[in-house]
Amino acid sequence: MGMLDIIKKAGVGAVEASSPVSLLFGEVLSRAPLRIQVDQRFTLPASAIALTERLTEYKVRIGTEEVVIRHGLKAGDKVLLARAQGGQMYIAIDRVVGM
Repeated sequence: MGMLDIIKKAGVGAVEASSPVSLLFGEVLSRAPLRIQVDQRFTLPASAIALTERLTEYKVRIGTEEVVIRHGLKAGDKVLLARAQGGQMYIAIDRVVGM
């Protein structure tokens, strides 16, 4: 490997290291316990996933009736994930439609 190749490789490594977040697509395999398959490559357990409030179920009581305002995740939902630097934690940002 020549000096130019070494410099190129170091440059690519520096660019990748400066990118603290990666965006990925996943599919919810199960709701409880939450498991998400990422790009058909690996499965994330609930312990590695943080949900935004938007993806959690929200109910309100109106009179004597409980009304669901926002449904939580369910099996088959497609989600957009942000992988934190180091890859130990993933944040489920939102559902993805039309995929």
